[in-house]
Amino acid sequence: MKGSPMLGRCCILIALLILIALLIAYKGIPSPAPESSRRIKIFLAGSLQIPLEEITGLYRKIKNLDFQMEASGSVEAIKKVTELGKYADLILVADYNLIPKLMMNQTEWYVAFATDRLVIVYTESSKYASEVNGTNWHQILMREGVKVGISDPNRDPCGYRSIISLLLASNGSLASELLRGTNMRVRGMEAWIPDPVQGSEKIVIRPKSVELLALLESGALDYAFEYESVAIQHNLSYLKLPEEIDLGNPELKDLYSTAKVHLSSGVVIEGDVIAYGLTIPKVARNEGEALEFTKFLLTEGLKIFEKLGQRAIRPPLAYGEVPEELRGIVREVGG
Repeated sequence: MKGSPMLGRCCILIALLILIALLIAYKGIPSPAPESSRRIKIFLAGSLQIPLEEITGLYRKIKNLDFQMEASGSVEAIKKVTELGKYADLILVADYNLIPKLMMNQTEWYVAFATDRLVIVYTESSKYASEVNGTNWHQILMREGVKVGISDPNRDPCGYRSIISLLLASNGSLASELLRGTNMRVRGMEAWIPDPVQGSEKIVIRPKSVELLALLESGALDYAFEYESVAIQHNLSYLKLPEEIDLGNPELKDLYSTAKVHLSSGVVIEGDVIAYGLTIPKVARNEGEALEFTKFLLTEGLKIFEKLGQRAIRPPLAYGEVPEELRGIVREVGG
């Protein structure tokens, strides 16, 4: 009995499809990249979110990558990896010193790439906004009914830097007066921060500095300690502090170091020049792509930081066992 012509054609078609599949496998035609290889997961300080959004947007025009960014206070960003067991391909913090202090076993290198300075931000509706200036700001902050915001020193570098600035302002006496009623303790040029930290009628505390902005704009706050870059990025009025207390002048590093803040974790923060830092932790799942993006960030990306108020360090300063891919664009300065 003769077979059906239709059945014969189906058999031939199936055989051809099998042959094509075998040829594809033999030739090693690449399959689509796995999802994880097209994603870079970044934990970052809240004060870096706006420039990072612009930098990643530019990078997407070069390479089709998905960026998953989680903004928080810098200490929390690091603890997500060191204590919560989460992974990140890149970590960017507002204090480069936190990386060797808190990530000793989680990374072998880090880079300082930009600087900033502390300022006091306010709005037209802030109490005594028409009076405040570089001479009387501390008196204005102490007036009855004036509310002042700082971020949580245990979670955000802007918070402990705000305390350091107050300690430097008058050998500790301004910090003692302004923080009265909170559960923070001041003695001389040092301050101790419990956890949880509690504010007062005058002092309002939030986990990260950018969270204070909504309170400021709503009138719930009159003044807040912020980075100059944050004030620029959000078009806020701000008061420049004397360079002796704004933590922005590298030549005054020794002066800044006379103030110390003891965090609840036992870590002691010594006053230093503000500098942002980054690293790729050992738990990174996409180290290769993270390194390529880091090269872009430390070259083309520096222009974005400068435009948005963070002063680039050129060349960026690298510490530890710096990856070969970065050695041509950084200056290695120590372990």
